[in-house]
Amino acid sequence: MANKLFDVAPEILIGIAIDVVVRGQESFVAGFGIADPLHQVYLLGALTLAIWVFESIFEFAYIVLWRNLAQDLQHELRTSAYAHVQNLDLAYFEDRSSGGLVAILNDDVNQLERFLNGGASDLIQVVVTVLACGAVFFAISPQIAVMAFLPIPVILWGAFYFQRKAGPRYDVVREKVSALSGRLANNLAGIATIRSFAAEQRERERLASESLAYVAANRDAIRLSAAFVPLIRMAILFGFLCTFVRGGQLVLDGTLQAGFYAVLVFLTQRLLWPLTRLAETVDLFERAMASTRRILGLLATPITIRDSDLTQPDHAARGEVAVQDLHFAYANGSEVLSGVDLDVQAGQTLALVGATGGGKSSLIKLLLRFYEPTRGEIRLDGRPLASYPLVWLRSQIGWVAQDVFLFDGTVRENIAYGRPAASEAEIVAAAVAAEAQEFILRLPQGYDTPVGERGVKLSGGQRQRLSIARALLKDPPVLLLDEATSAVDNETEAAIQRSLARLAHQRTVIVIAHRLSTIVHADQIAVIERGRVVEQGTHDQLLAGNGSYASLWRVQTGGVAGSSK
Repeated sequence: MANKLFDVAPEILIGIAIDVVVRGQESFVAGFGIADPLHQVYLLGALTLAIWVFESIFEFAYIVLWRNLAQDLQHELRTSAYAHVQNLDLAYFEDRSSGGLVAILNDDVNQLERFLNGGASDLIQVVVTVLACGAVFFAISPQIAVMAFLPIPVILWGAFYFQRKAGPRYDVVREKVSALSGRLANNLAGIATIRSFAAEQRERERLASESLAYVAANRDAIRLSAAFVPLIRMAILFGFLCTFVRGGQLVLDGTLQAGFYAVLVFLTQRLLWPLTRLAETVDLFERAMASTRRILGLLATPITIRDSDLTQPDHAARGEVAVQDLHFAYANGSEVLSGVDLDVQAGQTLALVGATGGGKSSLIKLLLRFYEPTRGEIRLDGRPLASYPLVWLRSQIGWVAQDVFLFDGTVRENIAYGRPAASEAEIVAAAVAAEAQEFILRLPQGYDTPVGERGVKLSGGQRQRLSIARALLKDPPVLLLDEATSAVDNETEAAIQRSLARLAHQRTVIVIAHRLSTIVHADQIAVIERGRVVEQGTHDQLLAGNGSYASLWRVQTGGVAGSSK
């Protein structure tokens, strides 16, 4: 506001200077006791210098303050939205692309930042300009003031009309950005698959189609914006001509001083020409509002996995797990678990086996509270999982997934992810226990070797062993292994099994395995088919029962009988 007040002052001084030159000792300035016209010019020169200095100071101040505000707001909004996304249940991500979420967290937040960097301060300055110039106009000539202000209602009507029409168009633009970001993220993640199928041309065409849809949506909005600018210019021209012509008549009639006429002509431009930028400002505003609606929509997404407000235990979990009449179905899907009952004592190993799609991995995700049961419950140490704070609960569980995810960092950082403060000796011990030490030392930089995004620089077996080392370093009372040895060769699998066997007595282990040879020593084996536990017992008991487990064993061993002894 201060910057804009100093910004319009030079036009007033020009008019006063003309008044001094024309009227001399009878000028407006002479009324303040400075009779000598030369002294009046000196005074005006000093005022001009001071005005330009202060205008520059306040311009520097408002640019810095507004842009810092924009930076602070976009930072807080992005981190708040990301924190909210982290707390959403996994079902939310099943129907949404990661690229679309990145577009909201990055592009949409940046769009709001762009508006705050310039558009918001422009709106404030336009209001200040109208008020300041209006006060001068009405003080000099109310008649010309009315004429000069006649275009403003038309300009405002055009701005609000544009805003109303542009809003839906920019909503479409942001949706197209989201779709385009999703396509890019998906294709970059699957670049190896695209190349293996020689599908580069097809994917280029699909990306081009998404990009053209975005361009078309933008063109629709731009067309409306472009139509707004000529309307503004014609309205401004009308106001300027009214001031120019009517003011000239009043000067010729002797009812208006030439200096004041100059002030009005200069101020008319100062008043109306900035309004030509109103179209650009409203355009920025509508883009920012479309982005804001998407950000606020994300923040308004309800969190279904509610955290417990109870105080977390002051000791580690014993590891006793009880599953009681557990039912579960994914959203809009059939039931994948139907009345599952399991009881695992602390320190025992439970193996889950059965055909793919039987519900084994879903049970693991329920143990981590990634989802909530449809009916029934899971207890840890006699208490329902929902009664524990989520952070504490998940700190007590180590999870090695079948689809290993490594972060873009070094080997050391990935192993220590669950315990960032772990010592070098502890990191090495975990790597040794996971049979990863040998290959790590062969890497170019050893533990400081970058693994690349999602561990792309490592083989599947190497990624799996780092994932196991990461879980072992965390040293949780409960260890969940979802096909933890699926991506390793037989020799490495045997080594990992030896490590897990040494560690099993220290914790409760629940393992999903398709290779039955890896779980013959488990304390319990549960066969899950179509969401139900159809058999349960030790390896020997299940073989003797000659049921589903025995059939699976014969298929994998070629009909050879086996024993855990």
